[in-house]
Amino acid sequence: MTNHHPIAILGGGLGGLTAARVLHVQGIDAPVFEREPSASARTQGGMLDIHEENGQKALEAAGLTEEFRAIVHVGGQAMRLLGPDGTVHVAEDDDGSGGRPEVDRGDLRELLLGSLPDGTVQWGHKVVDVRALGTGRHEVRFADGSAITTDLLIGADGAWSRVRPLLSDAAPVYTGISFAETDLFGADTRHPRSAALVGSGFFLCLGHERGILAHRETDGSLHVYTALKADEGWLDTIDFADHTAAKAAVLSHLEAFSDDLRALVADADTIVPRRIHALPVGHAWDRVPGVTLLGDAAHVMSPFAGEGANLAMFDGAELALAIAAHPGDTEAALAAYEAALFPRSAEIARESADSLESMFGPDGLADTIAFFTGVAAPGQSG
Repeated sequence: MTNHHPIAILGGGLGGLTAARVLHVQGIDAPVFEREPSASARTQGGMLDIHEENGQKALEAAGLTEEFRAIVHVGGQAMRLLGPDGTVHVAEDDDGSGGRPEVDRGDLRELLLGSLPDGTVQWGHKVVDVRALGTGRHEVRFADGSAITTDLLIGADGAWSRVRPLLSDAAPVYTGISFAETDLFGADTRHPRSAALVGSGFFLCLGHERGILAHRETDGSLHVYTALKADEGWLDTIDFADHTAAKAAVLSHLEAFSDDLRALVADADTIVPRRIHALPVGHAWDRVPGVTLLGDAAHVMSPFAGEGANLAMFDGAELALAIAAHPGDTEAALAAYEAALFPRSAEIARESADSLESMFGPDGLADTIAFFTGVAAPGQSG
């Protein structure tokens, strides 16, 4: 049986959920089809800094500003920048006056999920085929054998979007940076030296064209990303099921880093791989009736501008507001949305790509010190 929906959103990440919520606030309900079997099927993880100029505006359009403030991680806007020898070059406390409060990604997703009417998110819907039917209508088929048709298909389905090929031949490419993600649980009691090193918020160590990025999580753990320049296949040479061997492989690239910094990998309770991909800067498409993209489906980029989640939420809110502003005229709504989406995402994608080159270049530490302070540290080229 094929069900028809005037609007259908593929993907229940932050962008898709924001679009659904803002549409609901505007009196327009749209189902969200998500491949995960349930809201708790996968831990969301990671801290996000939600920016005044986009993420917070999206939450305001969603009518969730007060609820958002209630889940902010107090102290999370603190920041520390270190060199590979452990020297602290920049340290900023969180005095509550910053415009980028930190929240747990899982808490933010729960907030958005809880703001939607029951049944809005249709779990366990893995997309296997998307095709155009003509006159702006599309059909989506799912792995369970079900299918839907829709007048407006919104691809919020991430970096490897099944909707994107309807609009564009572009595909994400490997950026040259691979992550090894680690967690240190119960940091204050089980890993006190690492807890003291990272501090209460965001932590960054750069040098030798490598980096260690970390956050203090709301559950008291440390979530760490070791970023290495590597061939695309390097992670495949490591058995990440063998934590001891995997950590040794990563640590072999951190020999010039202090023992305390290496401990963020050596003492970790988990370790998983992740390659960093990005779409071409300035990715855009010609207007195709009845379909559009948001978030990573439209402009996946490296995380080094810190904008991915913020842009996804802002995209979702802006698309929903455009739909509400053009009742009965889907094409006018999509044209208005995309006219703003393309330059906005291109600017941030360029910033992200430039930041990657700078942070992991031969003068990455000095360049990043200069970014935060305006003054480079002599002799700290990393």
